[in-house]
Amino acid sequence: MASARYLVGIDLGTTNIVVAYSEITDQLKESPISIFDIDQLVAPGEVSRKPLLPSFRFHPAKEQISTNDMVLPWENFPVEGDTNAAIIGEWARELGAKVEGRQVSSAKSWLSHQAVDRESDILPWVASTDVDKVSPVVATASYLNHVRQAWNYHNPINVLENQEVVVTVPASFDESARKLTLQAAKLAGLSKIALLEEPQAVCYDWYARHAESAKTELTDVPLILVCDVGGGTTDLSLIEAQHVDDELALNRIGVGEHLMLGGDNLDLALAHVAEQRFNKDKKLNASSLSKLIQQTRKAKEQLLSKTEQDQVKITMLGSGSKLIGGTKSVALSKQEVHNIALEGFFPQVQITDLPDKRRRAVIEFGLPYVADPAVTKHIAEFISQHQSVARNALGLAASDNQQVEETVVPVGVLLNGGVFNSELVTEQVTTILSNWRGSPVTVLDNPHPDLAVALGAVAFGKARRGAQLKIGGGSARSYFLHLAEKKGFGNAICLLSKGIEEGQEIRLSGRKFSLTLGEPVRFNLLTSIHDKLSDNKPALNGAMYKVNTDIFTPLPPYITTLDRIESTDELHANQKQRVEVQLACKLTEVGTLQLECVSTDDAETRWAVEFEIRKQADVTQESETLSPKLQVSLDLIATAYSGNKKNADPKTIKTLVKELEQKLGKRADWNFSTSRHVFDAFSKGRKRRRRSEQHEKNWLRLSGYALRPGFGDPTDDWRIEQMWSLYSQGIQYQNHQGWSDWWVFWRRISGGLNSDQQEAIASDIVKYLHPGSLRNPKVAKEAQEKSYEAMVRLGASLEHLHVEDKVLMAKWFMNKAVSEAQHAQAHWWALGRIAARQLMYGSQHSVLPREQVEQWLPTLLEQNWTKEPIIGFAVVMMCRKTGDRLFDISDDFSQQVVSKLQRSKAPLAWIELVQEVKEMDESESKRAFGDALPHGLRLVKE
Repeated sequence: MASARYLVGIDLGTTNIVVAYSEITDQLKESPISIFDIDQLVAPGEVSRKPLLPSFRFHPAKEQISTNDMVLPWENFPVEGDTNAAIIGEWARELGAKVEGRQVSSAKSWLSHQAVDRESDILPWVASTDVDKVSPVVATASYLNHVRQAWNYHNPINVLENQEVVVTVPASFDESARKLTLQAAKLAGLSKIALLEEPQAVCYDWYARHAESAKTELTDVPLILVCDVGGGTTDLSLIEAQHVDDELALNRIGVGEHLMLGGDNLDLALAHVAEQRFNKDKKLNASSLSKLIQQTRKAKEQLLSKTEQDQVKITMLGSGSKLIGGTKSVALSKQEVHNIALEGFFPQVQITDLPDKRRRAVIEFGLPYVADPAVTKHIAEFISQHQSVARNALGLAASDNQQVEETVVPVGVLLNGGVFNSELVTEQVTTILSNWRGSPVTVLDNPHPDLAVALGAVAFGKARRGAQLKIGGGSARSYFLHLAEKKGFGNAICLLSKGIEEGQEIRLSGRKFSLTLGEPVRFNLLTSIHDKLSDNKPALNGAMYKVNTDIFTPLPPYITTLDRIESTDELHANQKQRVEVQLACKLTEVGTLQLECVSTDDAETRWAVEFEIRKQADVTQESETLSPKLQVSLDLIATAYSGNKKNADPKTIKTLVKELEQKLGKRADWNFSTSRHVFDAFSKGRKRRRRSEQHEKNWLRLSGYALRPGFGDPTDDWRIEQMWSLYSQGIQYQNHQGWSDWWVFWRRISGGLNSDQQEAIASDIVKYLHPGSLRNPKVAKEAQEKSYEAMVRLGASLEHLHVEDKVLMAKWFMNKAVSEAQHAQAHWWALGRIAARQLMYGSQHSVLPREQVEQWLPTLLEQNWTKEPIIGFAVVMMCRKTGDRLFDISDDFSQQVVSKLQRSKAPLAWIELVQEVKEMDESESKRAFGDALPHGLRLVKE
């Protein structure tokens, strides 16, 4: 690779992307840092270079925009997985304010959203089915790719991929979001980058501008709060300024939790105000609201900046035939925008006023924003969480009685983000901090809140080369290995304590693990940003701590399968191989956690441990409690499915179910861990499941029940892989009951199947579900023999199928339910499951469109719900309130459904599910999904 000529910093913002650079010279300290203006389409066929590249994409319809109007100065090569005709930048932002459902925004927020598959094509979130979609990873990659191509057009000799590139991320980004950012950069052709926390970048920029005077300016400012309110996140950090041997040292000593709260929320609040003025009685649909937000965002920027403008007009174009006549306008005044910003987002509060976390997160466009939008309350909480390091930085000793300690407040503040272009907001925040402190805080200047992060990223690049002061601090959080116990939350061993510098490996030498080769193993990890843990102790490498859920946060589990050792010895090859290892942990140069298993026999033999990015479920501590009779039960299963027929007592298989329930309790009471242990025992005997009809029946019923819902344990992917190999084999005893057990088995574990596997099952059963095929007597007879009703319920449970296929299936079931009494219960249940507003395991983007469901509701409202309560329950699933207007049915239909439920004397819990956002109880969940979840398994819903 050619040697780098430039240091390049990329602020990968939620709202804007900014690029800065500096030439690498012998006098690097004096080398100026400049902004790289990015070429972008600003109008049809018009390209302009601007310092900000808005982080927006627009996906035009076919022939909507001429190809000639989309030409850039370079030949555009999209990243793998991207569409060919996306517009990126200013024109994309402007088009989104005029055309509904074709704009991608807030891709960065989606990268940190654990409740969706961030590698699936889900954006634009509010798009109709005819709009091409991309994943959050690809959307992010497309912005970086645009930057790379723009840079390379102007620097063909010094291409961006050969420069020293720093990309900034929120300090609060977790391991998943950081790794996905690196993945996006690699897709964009930037395979070697460094990551830098945004608040640190802001501080680097300040120091670069004050290098000569910083030591003097910070003489009486030992503790600085960096408050970065971006488009999608609020990022808080503490910086300690020390003077050692008359030299200034800066250390980042605290970072805040991830807060999905920023300028987007203010835009949304203003859009709600404008929406009421446009039409007080009727809400806009999600696409129209999204279009309106782009206008209120623009109005916010104009009215919060230093401008003489007193108001901005918001115009909403009609749609379809009302394009001209439907145009309406309302005005937002400067005063009310400031009031909403100050009272709603930066209210005057006391240091003891903490965020309200009892409320549910606000869901809009699929993103879970924080429940309390008051940034100042989150600042108060952040300061209170970091009192230990704050007192140390200020030279204050901790008292014996923490209850009477006065809360200490940082001496200085450094504000960043577009919202602080407003003098009123800046003054409000500094006044609040001064009031908390009891004396004025020192405001460190930031003349360019929109550019500081990118400029600071380049200054960080200089610091890495020794050309300026480098901010210390190391790891922003501590990492722990969770050691679960039967009761309580167990203990955790510190793997890597907060403050450890990058590249420094910590070996957990006091604990060894014996791992089986060729089988998956998991490590449950926790993290904490807190300075003091249980018993008020600081985090120390190798130390043990009681787990407190208020202090520790779980990471997605780390999982690996260690490769077996090659052997020519046939006997040895069939035996389990074990290896003794220790865990080694370090913070990489790009700011991510690296975990490895190191052989105790040979330190050069290592296995990397990767964690699952997609987190679908949470296993509570209850799941770790195992029955003292579990091993006897597992031995019983092993005997029933023994490879040695002489050991297999024929009576054992006949009484197996009864004996297991006598030893372990009723199946419905088996907890998560018990279920998985039972499944593993059945899995080992899967080759003997066909020994008799009773063997096959018990195997399908019990193993499927024990593996339900197919996910929840990090090693379930491995279990499902073993099960999928059985699908092509089919069943041995092909009678009605055998087929029913077969389909029920796949329905129960369907949550663990991927989309290709689900489509394979659907293609096999669809010929029996299609109404036309049943007119053929031979096919109709075959459908009944193969348990038609079980196939209906299985088909409805395949949540990964394409939306179009699910709509077609739902239409079949509804038409049959209305016209035929046979299987009506199954048909109504299946309709409710397919058209549910909240899925059991599928990504929310695969929910059926609201408009489609509303087409079916008139027919459903005509049915007799008193006679058939299952119809009412199906409608409840179809109309259940989510809080996201993209999926929620209209208020008019909601009122009709509630009224009908009341007349039908439906349970109050059903009515509440339609009226408000709430969780289903256990009985409702079992009715909706066909089976209750194992005890200890909880679906994660933001």
